[in-house]
Amino acid sequence: MRLQIYVILLLVSTLFFACQQEEKLAGEETGYLRLSISEDVSTNSRADVPANYDAEKIGVQILNAEGKVQESLEPWEIGTAKQIELPVGTYTLKASSAGWDGQAAGFDIPYYTGSKEVTITAGAELNETITCTLANVKVSMVLYPELLEKVSNVTVKVYDDSETYSVLFSKTTQDAAYFPVVDALYADITIVSEKGTNTLKKQQLCNAEGTINARDHYILNIKPQDSGNSQISVTVDPTTHEYTYTFSMSTKPSENATLSAGAWDRLAYLQATDVVTSTSEGIKFQYREKTAAASQAESEDEKTWNDIVTTSEAEDKYTAMLTGLKASTEYEYRLVNGENIAIGKEQSFTTSVADAQTALQNGNFDGWSTIETKPISFLPARQSAYPNASSTTIFWDTSNAGANVMGVLNPTQGVTSPVQTQGGKAAQLKSQEVSGLAFAAASLYTGSFKSAAISGSATINFGQPFTSRPVALSGYYRYEPVAVDNVGSSLPADATVSSGQPDKCAIYIALTKQAYSVTNTDSNTFIDFEGDSNVIAYGEIPSGDATTDNGYTPFTIPLQYKESQFGATPTHIIVVCSASKYGDYMTGGNGSTLYVDDFTLVYEGTPSVWKNK
Repeated sequence: MRLQIYVILLLVSTLFFACQQEEKLAGEETGYLRLSISEDVSTNSRADVPANYDAEKIGVQILNAEGKVQESLEPWEIGTAKQIELPVGTYTLKASSAGWDGQAAGFDIPYYTGSKEVTITAGAELNETITCTLANVKVSMVLYPELLEKVSNVTVKVYDDSETYSVLFSKTTQDAAYFPVVDALYADITIVSEKGTNTLKKQQLCNAEGTINARDHYILNIKPQDSGNSQISVTVDPTTHEYTYTFSMSTKPSENATLSAGAWDRLAYLQATDVVTSTSEGIKFQYREKTAAASQAESEDEKTWNDIVTTSEAEDKYTAMLTGLKASTEYEYRLVNGENIAIGKEQSFTTSVADAQTALQNGNFDGWSTIETKPISFLPARQSAYPNASSTTIFWDTSNAGANVMGVLNPTQGVTSPVQTQGGKAAQLKSQEVSGLAFAAASLYTGSFKSAAISGSATINFGQPFTSRPVALSGYYRYEPVAVDNVGSSLPADATVSSGQPDKCAIYIALTKQAYSVTNTDSNTFIDFEGDSNVIAYGEIPSGDATTDNGYTPFTIPLQYKESQFGATPTHIIVVCSASKYGDYMTGGNGSTLYVDDFTLVYEGTPSVWKNK
């Protein structure tokens, strides 16, 4: 679109206007400047224009020979005229879009400017024309109908280096866009189809000199291509400053995926998400040592890759557990389809130094001692059973200190019978009522008892320093529950327990990146093992029901490592045993008894993965 302003200078004899001269500019020769504005083509519809912007209006300033503003005319509509009386002399007429300086990007906001020098003389009539031209950069998009038949959407983002200015074209937004003159413009084109997306990133737009100038018009033609990579052709029409870019875009999705790996010392868990591929047949992970790959000749490169058994979790997600690795070694991996075409870019990971396989301190529960506890200052001290061989050792603890406030009950203590291993001890946990005031669920845990109150409230610190990564906790337990006869008032919604039902026990293990302080009367302090990102792994016995015979029942609790945390190293270990599963909520059976013995951390084998966590 070209906008022209026709400035008609009608210089009429001063004798003809003698009366007006004497009345307005006595003693000075004058002429008359009659301005009218028109445009030679119809304007496009203009949406999203700045406030008060009207492309149908042009503002004009008249500057005298000294460069000072002689007249500043209010914008007026195209097709009307104004008459201005001026002294004889030379003037510069400056015209521009009214109410808009062109310093933003958007649809249908062209900015036009123009100037002309004119001379008004006595006794002459002068006709001149000012042509206002585009002072910013125009970008338009053309979508081929045959492309739209094959895809659900096409988006084109046009932007400058710093993305100070950007617009987004789409199937429903195809008006012309305008930009200030910048150093460079770029286009990102995304084709969206049912099978995925195909994206061309950061195609530079420029003129024949590699720059961006006012009046440049960049036309982006987007058409389909049957196969292969996207192709680009450029044509230039220098007479009109038009530069046409034709993009032949494949409607098939790009081979792409987001790859991630969580590495231990001897294994790694690989994930591929957001997988987009032309074929989902035969998709698999491959890996190799990076140093070995680098030493191969180009022709031998493909032979160095090793296949991994890969599981499809969904159409766009694949996982694999890679075992048999070496510690402190860099590996690279990739995802390929059945045609051995890489999906996305190769990635790398480095295994950690050899993990220490730390044993569980006093896991056989043979070591017990007695400590003096006094959780409430005005009550006498009590002798509490302590699940460590020495009173100076800090690893396991119980809630005995809280249960012993009114007398020595020791709900958790070491016993010589029944035991799993003869000649040793086991831990006996027996839930009890405390002087008729509160219900004390017997517990055993890695951490330390912090404080208690007469009301039954207790605060416990859960977690002991630990940096190893076992795959399971194994051991033995024996559970003899009674019917629930204490029901708290704040049980969680998913608690399946009520008065008269058999009590349930709990044994669980967690690896975390911090310790926790939990108050049993404040559910806000309870650990959210599933949702807390500081929890790396978790596992529990599947049932807290009574054991089926009079002996101990073996168990193995697999530690489920969260997908999102798989490569993380823990800082703490939490192991908890309770004779009443809902004891934190003052719920359980008075007399429910749990025996545990010979706990062992298992390091051999493949870890379990807690999917989507």
